[in-house]
Amino acid sequence: MVPKVVFGKGSFNQIGEIIACERKGVAPFIYLIDSVFENDTSFIEDRIPLSTADEIVYVSTAEEPKTSQVDEIVSKLKKDYQYIPSGIIGIGGGSMLDLSKAVAIMLTNTGSAADYQGWDLVKNKAVFHVGIPTISGTGAEVSRTTVLTGPERKLGINSDFTPFDQVILDPELIKDVPKDQWFYTGMDCYIHCVESLDGTYLNAFSQSYGEKALDLCKEIFLENDLSKSEADAKLMMASWHGGMSIAYSQVGVAHAMSYGLAYVLGTKHGIGNCIVFDKLGKYYPEGVAVFKKMKEYHGINLPEGICADVTEEQLNIMTNVALGLEPLWENALGADWKTKVNADVLKEIYRSL
Repeated sequence: MVPKVVFGKGSFNQIGEIIACERKGVAPFIYLIDSVFENDTSFIEDRIPLSTADEIVYVSTAEEPKTSQVDEIVSKLKKDYQYIPSGIIGIGGGSMLDLSKAVAIMLTNTGSAADYQGWDLVKNKAVFHVGIPTISGTGAEVSRTTVLTGPERKLGINSDFTPFDQVILDPELIKDVPKDQWFYTGMDCYIHCVESLDGTYLNAFSQSYGEKALDLCKEIFLENDLSKSEADAKLMMASWHGGMSIAYSQVGVAHAMSYGLAYVLGTKHGIGNCIVFDKLGKYYPEGVAVFKKMKEYHGINLPEGICADVTEEQLNIMTNVALGLEPLWENALGADWKTKVNADVLKEIYRSL
């Protein structure tokens, strides 16, 4: 579990004192920040108290994080600095938080980030790392995985060394998220809950978090009596609880299939989950019905025909990536999942997108 978390409006302003005790001599803190904030320095950059060697690095999240991108950042930091950084502070959405977790891991582990895609492959403790979300729903701020697209697959570095050492949850940081993105990322949280609560891995611990997150999602996305600031604070907590729920169980069909979409077409995670989940009434009838209500309530039109021009070879890659995520399928369909789903079944769903 994340050992330390601070929550509250304006808590981002405390970052200097929060991380001060982790500074190791002249070793710098490196801030990895989503480049969407590069032209609005007053919102993030101007509020960060930099010491001499500390550095802000803006990173584009136009594409989902790649193992090659992690390797490139780690290589540059090792070249630029004599000492391993005191810590990595990730500021942004799920992609930025995942990238930061991966960089923190690879600063103390040899080889490429691609070598650690899987479960419990990391040998050495990561450097101190902090997560500060500026959009809520992914659960990346609390999860034990960092999802990366590698040369062969899209798969997380799932390990006990992955979770952040410190998280700062400041609802003010998510106030200006565009509506479509707010919805897609919020639905990532909702889908986490549905897949966790309907799964065979479910236990009382993950269930308690999943049920609370699901209730919060319904309050935020199906009711209209919350102020914007109240909704932002509740969504931040829904994301946290949803992430905790899957940390102790697993996700399911929508996530497995959206990984395939992302690997081949580069579809972003939140919107990819929504596009797939919309077609999964056979697997999650109640969850999909409520999702369609939320979609209608907020006037969201999902992209159609995204797989209209995919080749048979691309379909094969998509299905191989999706079916390679065995824990997700076992959670969704049980230990005998291979008797219930195969490449042909998935290709039919992909073609319908």
